[in-house]
This record gives sequence, C-alpha cells and structure tokens, in this order.
Amino acid sequence: MVKPSVHRSGDTNSQRRQSEDQVPLLQEEGEESPEQPAEAPDKPGMRRGIVETAMSFLGKLFKTLVLQVWKWSSPGMLIAVLFFCYSGGGVWLSLLVFITCLGLFYNAQDLLLYYPDQPDSSRIFVPNPAVLGIDCSGFENIFIETSDGIKINAFLFKHPPSVSPMVPTILFFHGNAGNIGHRLVNAVVFHSACHCNVLLVEYRGFGKSEGEPSEEGLYRDAQAALNYLHNRSDINSKLIFVFGRSLGGAVAIDLACNPKNRGGIRGLIIENTFTSIPDMGRCLFNLELLRWIPHGIVKNKYFSFRKISSVKVPTLFLSGAADELVPPAMMNALYERCSAPKKMAVFENGSHNDTWQVPGYSDIVRDHIARHSGMTVNNASRHNPDSANLSRHLVRGHGRHSETPHENTNSNG
Repeated sequence: MVKPSVHRSGDTNSQRRQSEDQVPLLQEEGEESPEQPAEAPDKPGMRRGIVETAMSFLGKLFKTLVLQVWKWSSPGMLIAVLFFCYSGGGVWLSLLVFITCLGLFYNAQDLLLYYPDQPDSSRIFVPNPAVLGIDCSGFENIFIETSDGIKINAFLFKHPPSVSPMVPTILFFHGNAGNIGHRLVNAVVFHSACHCNVLLVEYRGFGKSEGEPSEEGLYRDAQAALNYLHNRSDINSKLIFVFGRSLGGAVAIDLACNPKNRGGIRGLIIENTFTSIPDMGRCLFNLELLRWIPHGIVKNKYFSFRKISSVKVPTLFLSGAADELVPPAMMNALYERCSAPKKMAVFENGSHNDTWQVPGYSDIVRDHIARHSGMTVNNASRHNPDSANLSRHLVRGHGRHSETPHENTNSNG
C-alpha cells in the first residue's frame, strides 16, 4: 500500500540490502503473540509524510471540486434556482450545496487509496519478462473478463506442461500503486523458489486493465481471476494459494472468506496488510475525529478484521516489523482474530514493500505451500534445482537462501 502523496514505484524497484544474518521469527497457533508496536514508529520522516499527505489531499480535493463545479455549474444552477423559486427560501439551496459537497468528498476518497499512475506512465507502460531480460518460456499475457464485463490484464507464469498440472498455483494480488509489471521479479522468485505457477492479477483501472478501481470492483476482479484458474485444464484447481500484499491482502481475505470459494482455495498468504481502511485513515492522519465519521460515507472500507474470522483455509501471515506504513500491530490483530490453522512470520528488518527481499522469506512461503499441498521441499528442489540460485540472482540483497528459522510445531497450521 502506498501512503498518499508518497511516491512508491512498486515492490520490485527497491534496492535495499538486508543484513544476511537476519532470521525471521516464526509463531504458530497456540503461542503468545510477538510483541508488536501499537502504532507506527513516530519518526520525523513519517510526520513530514503526514503533512505532505494532508497537503496533497487538499490539493486533489480542490482540483476535483473545481472540475466538478465547472461540469455541473449550468444544471446545478438551474436546479438551485427552481428550488429557490418554488420553495420561497434558501433551505433547498443549502441542502443542495451540502449534498453536492458530500458527494464530492465521498468520491474524492479514491484519490487517497488508488495510485494506478505511480510511477508515471504506469497506465501506459507495463514491463514484461522480455523487457526485464527474464527468461520464462511458460509466460502468458492474458485478459480476463469479470462478471460486470470489465477486461482485466494478468500475467501467468507456468511450469512445463508435464509439471504444471501437478504443482500449486499462487494467485497474486499486489498493493495500491503501479502495475503487475513492477512485481515481475517477485513473481519469478515465487515461480522458481516455491515451484509454483503464478498468476499476477491487474486490478481494474490499473495498468492495461479496463475500468476504474473500487472496492466492489476489485473483489469482482479477484473472483474472476480465481474462476479463470479453475477453468484451465493445465492448472490444478485444488492447489490454489491466494497471496495478497498490503491492499492485495484485503482483496485476498475477502476472496478466501467467501463461502462459495470453500474448496476452491487451498491456502491464504497475506503480507503487511491492514485491518480496515477507516483504521488506516486514523493511523495516517492521527485524527481522533475520523473515528466518528459514519461508515456510510466511507467509500472504501475493506473490513479485513471482520472478515478474517470467516477464513477457513490455512493462513500464513508475513509481517515486516519495520513497516513504515501499516502498523505491524494490525497484522498481529488479524493473526489473533483468525480462527483457521495459522502461522505468523515476523521479519525484523522488513519494510512495507521490501519484506519479500528479507533472507528466509521465500523458504517460509515455500514450506507453507509444500506443507498444505502435499508436496515436499525435496520434490520441489528435484523439479527445479536452481530455484534458490535464481532468486538470489534476481533480487539484490536477498541474502542467503538457506536460512533455517526457528520454528515451533505445536499447532496444526
């Protein structure tokens, strides 16, 4: 997820080097929760970010107001005059102005959450494996039609035909900025190190996908992508693991908690995601007043905290303790709320977008998938013995891939 007004170009563009001796902390169901900060660290940079956020929001809101007032000035003035003439007073005019401003505020919330144009040209240029010099013979650039007729783009990374129907598939939902091309390296690491097919899904209004982003729209996109995988004969529909990072975590949770998808999803993996958008608003702007805003005028809610208790599939929580945007306490709250078999992995130096580059990350994801798909790590290595070397080559600072984190086994997660 991108903090409003802060430029974040995507998960794969970071070049931060993590310390090679770092070992993620694993927690399984039944253990006490690892200590997490109740709030995001109070850093000078974060305070500046809040000021920038407020200024950016006010600027965008003003621009939206000007454009809409210009667009609606003629019919709006006509309606106002008619109401004024027939009501004999300014009550109706005041009501009209209030409703108009309320509508503008409601729709302007999208400007704070969705950033399909960051970095610049993200709606025009979507990197593909050839552009990045990635050799993937099983790559497919596809378009999927949703239930409301929107065509969304997706990248599919498959293993060879003799292997693809037998291995798991990761359904990948990214954060709130950029496009699927910015997550190519991450997808290739999953494809190789975890020995999985990977479907990278582009939300509506992002990249080459049609439409405009909305909460309900993103849920439709996710369902369409899952249905697409179920309808392919070269994909094992019983071995689909849903992965979501930041905003994608909220999309993944909604998909996994849907009763009609039970049996169609083998496991859930969420990384650095939030409890809800209203909670994130209070965290980012540090305004207690936001607590009293009725949910009815909050356009994008993403109530993951309410939904996570309905998830029934084994769930892996990947939390970066150095997350500068989503307080790690939110991940801990989701973990505590989840009633499914579960495991928490905490990466001490993992930031919001770079946790996937911390040593041991791919091992934990691979082990979770292997454990709940009936495969073994040895089987995956035999199919693709160079997967670890590839992930180290593609990701700078990924560190040693042979870390063996401490793991307790007192649960069924």
